[in-house]
Amino acid sequence: MSHQSDLISQDILAYLGQHERKELLRFLTCGNVDDGKSTLIGRLLHDSKMIYEDHMEAITRDSKKSGTTGEEVDLALLVDGLQAEREQGITIDVAYRYFSTAKRKFIIADTPGHEQYTRNMATGASTCDLAIILIDARYGVQTQTRRHSFIASLLGIKHIVVAVNKMDLLDFDQTVFNKICADYSEFAEGLDTLAGSSIHFVPMSALKGDNVVNRSERSPWYTGPSLMEILETVEVAADRNLTDLRFPVQLVTRPNLNFRGFAGTIASGVVNKGDELVALPSGKTSRVKSIVTFDGELEAAGPGQAVTLTLEDEIDISRGDMLAHVDNQPVIGDLFEASLVWMSEQPMQPGRKYDIKRATSYSPGSFTRIHFRQDVNTLAHEEVGELALNEIARVELALERPIAYDDYRANRTTGAFIVVDRMTNGTVGAGMIVAKAQAEQHTAGGQHGEFAHVTPSERAVRYGQEPVTLLFTGLSGAGKSTLAYAVERRLFDRGRACFVLDGKAMRQDLSKGLGRDAAGRAENLHKGARVARQLNQAGLIALGAFVAPTAESRATAKHILGDRCLMVYLDTPLEVCQARDPSGLYAAGEEGTIPGISYPYEAPDDADLIINTAELDLVASVDKVIELLRERSLI
Repeated sequence: MSHQSDLISQDILAYLGQHERKELLRFLTCGNVDDGKSTLIGRLLHDSKMIYEDHMEAITRDSKKSGTTGEEVDLALLVDGLQAEREQGITIDVAYRYFSTAKRKFIIADTPGHEQYTRNMATGASTCDLAIILIDARYGVQTQTRRHSFIASLLGIKHIVVAVNKMDLLDFDQTVFNKICADYSEFAEGLDTLAGSSIHFVPMSALKGDNVVNRSERSPWYTGPSLMEILETVEVAADRNLTDLRFPVQLVTRPNLNFRGFAGTIASGVVNKGDELVALPSGKTSRVKSIVTFDGELEAAGPGQAVTLTLEDEIDISRGDMLAHVDNQPVIGDLFEASLVWMSEQPMQPGRKYDIKRATSYSPGSFTRIHFRQDVNTLAHEEVGELALNEIARVELALERPIAYDDYRANRTTGAFIVVDRMTNGTVGAGMIVAKAQAEQHTAGGQHGEFAHVTPSERAVRYGQEPVTLLFTGLSGAGKSTLAYAVERRLFDRGRACFVLDGKAMRQDLSKGLGRDAAGRAENLHKGARVARQLNQAGLIALGAFVAPTAESRATAKHILGDRCLMVYLDTPLEVCQARDPSGLYAAGEEGTIPGISYPYEAPDDADLIINTAELDLVASVDKVIELLRERSLI
């Protein structure tokens, strides 16, 4: 008997192992009211033998009370689980259902068809690989058809099945089917977001089961696969991005002094032991020492795998950072364009602060501009001042600190974000990054001729210089402000346009109230970098004097400024700075300081110029800076 039990156990384990190895397909159904979405899902569940007998008996009883199919069993009741849905005969919320066949596992998102539930559909579509667009054969391609197709394509779904339903009511007329296929294909050609998507057309009857799971004899002219055959065979593995490694760090684990790992789920790409990775946005690099999982170490890991990476070097990485291959990096920036689906009763208003969550990172930000609202029915572009519930728009988003991101169509994880209301902590919007918003885009404008916007090249010719930011960094007392103002005087006297941003002066204005610890100093530096970026866009040379004590804060400032940043490190001995002590920091012994040493300072190893102001006098130091600008052909 025990031998028989062992055999049964082995059979069960073998079955479960085989089931676990099946490929998973996530798909959604969408269509107009009464197009038969819920009936279709009920048919898929019924014909694939995924309904328990007692559940079927309950549905049979409910069909007599709430059904809409006369004497027949209303399979839609398998999905419309809410009482309000049954009473109205419509789908309200997103309903998720699970079933499997011998070839695949499936998760279905049944989404509502009403325009006022656009946010629900967007939520359901965000994780799906395939969309089934239902069309009532009697009415053909409707406004709702175009809306659902647009939203599905906007959410990056690459496989579309156009299910022409209720063909039984038209005796499976081939002419009707061909007309609908032609109309939809014409629409799809004009929709940029559907470019590259595969589109299948199936004539069927969800109520009767024709061409849903089994091919129908009532449509001998249709030689294509049934809906289930498409679901079982559509190629989704190729959709996975195995090229661009993106590993958002979710948690830094340090169970003991000998282990420091970075845990998370691989969004895309493949990582191998020994690969050289870069941590973003800091830009620090190291090699993979090990790939750790609960079941042991791996030689390599790919998309969707939850792993912990350890690195050969001790570099500063925290939650929200991203690891990527050194030779294949995402974009770093704090200003970009996105498609936004608004999900809140309270309108989105440009300029208002929100929390932006992208992968594992949070950053405060605001929408600086609404380029246009897209009418989800006509796809027309409309100018608006705010965005209401369920509306979709192209917007420009500015964050308070740079993040690493990709275009949404290249990577759903690193190209998507959600918008969180700072007061209620509720999710109020979902966005898909579509492009980096370059500062120069503002110069393109819509004006030409006499009132065309002033371009950066025009400013360069007018001022005889290329805009740049010189970032002077070093210990308190190293002489940063003194040198910055002296360089400003030299440049100004020679006809150059320049301005000093003194970190100490900023604390009396833009940075009033910020602490003097490392975090406060970093925030002061980042604000200064943003002001400097605006000065550069105006064609000016900016001279920033900031302690900037950490490598991470300086890296962030350089990302904000882009290529227009030169770092000048004042490598002045500590004892000289202590003797000068212009701010009294060394003597004060303030909280967070090291007595006699002020704040801990990480000396930069990537400075463009190093000056020791204890060895060089002010004139010689200014000469060095001017020489650097000339070498780089900036003046």
